[in-house]
Amino acid sequence: MHVLNPTSSGATIDHSAALAGCASGNAAALRHIYEAEAPAMLGVAMRIVRRRDLAEEVVHDAFVQIWRKADQFDPALGSGRSWMFAIVRNRALNLIRDRSREELTDDATLEGLAEIGDHDDLIQRLGQSEALRVCLERLERPRRASLVLAYAGGFSHGEIAGRLGVPLGTVKAWIRRSLLSLRECMA
Repeated sequence: MHVLNPTSSGATIDHSAALAGCASGNAAALRHIYEAEAPAMLGVAMRIVRRRDLAEEVVHDAFVQIWRKADQFDPALGSGRSWMFAIVRNRALNLIRDRSREELTDDATLEGLAEIGDHDDLIQRLGQSEALRVCLERLERPRRASLVLAYAGGFSHGEIAGRLGVPLGTVKAWIRRSLLSLRECMA
């Protein structure tokens, strides 16, 4: 497989060949794409989402999608580079759409979030089941906090991400994993 084409300005990547390599499971091809295009992809994502942490999340998700769907790339429909940058752009726009739905919060609600002290206080208010409290206490503190804020506090994932100062995707993953852990613990 020939991925790199040397030119007078350095090395450029043959995107079609690299995508064909990804489609056949060649991780080195994905690494070549990453090394050649990640900085530019990050720049595109930054212009759309305007936050570095979110832009990094977009680029990461885009590379996962490039790896998984490289076999769907058709060079007859356009260049490999355009196909990959379309993925980045679409991921960034989807993130903005998702965040706009989740972050419609007025100032009073944000002040209420700031007033919540210890997340363990909310656990004490649950009082529904001793087993539930025991299972919640087994979770790591940030995961427990995100789950309690979501289900006992009624806050959206976006509000929790803002409150805890972590990316939205992290909060979603914590909540999903915590629910699975609780299900196992309560069984």
